[in-house]
Amino acid sequence: MNRLPEILAPAGSPEALRAAVRCGADAVYLGASAFNARQGAHNFDTAALREAVSYCHARGVAVHLTLNTLVRQDELHAALKVAEEACVLGVDALIVQDVGLARRIRAAAPGMALHASTQLSCHTPSGVRFLRDSGFSRVVLAREMSRDEIAACAGQGCELEVFVHGALCMCVSGQCYLSAMLGGRSGNRGLCAQPCRLSFRWPGDKKASHPLSLKDLSLAGQLERLKEMGVACLKLEGRMKRPEYVAVVTKIY
Repeated sequence: MNRLPEILAPAGSPEALRAAVRCGADAVYLGASAFNARQGAHNFDTAALREAVSYCHARGVAVHLTLNTLVRQDELHAALKVAEEACVLGVDALIVQDVGLARRIRAAAPGMALHASTQLSCHTPSGVRFLRDSGFSRVVLAREMSRDEIAACAGQGCELEVFVHGALCMCVSGQCYLSAMLGGRSGNRGLCAQPCRLSFRWPGDKKASHPLSLKDLSLAGQLERLKEMGVACLKLEGRMKRPEYVAVVTKIY
């Protein structure tokens, strides 16, 4: 059957997860209680994650767990415990940014699918091949890529996942230090305060504006073209959004 790419919906809470599944998502992505890039979302403890996996799998929906922050050496054991728990509970894939952590997971659980986070800034065919050879089965491409750049990354022996809807980060692939410098909260550690959404006034200006706040992305009219380009998965942004938002966007795609 000539299918469209997988629809991967955000699940920042159990309510959002159910909304995504009921509105037709093929897969959902969610975070555990630690080491995910949206620490401000509801997220899922062990019991909630077990229930989420059971609910999704009973309805033919895959579960991708975000283990996508940078990990300090003294946190490595705890991060591996989260990965181990994901394996036990039947999570379908782990989305990882830290390549050292990915290597350790690969050695301990070779059967677990690893997806390279967009925060690895992969935007070239050679980058896709490197991540493929490092044990990743899917690469979430950098958000700032053009149509031709995305198409060039296809056919490298690794699935491609592309963000198609929602908020865009001002920084390249989300690797921003502005939040950390202004407020001591790092986006690379899951605690971005989104200072780029604030208003700024240049010297001499009478009115403040939002020069760093990008408009949301929407590629709902480009689904066939994305399929032709070799994209395997369409990712919807929004783990901080309400269930109603997740329901509507998932239904549209």
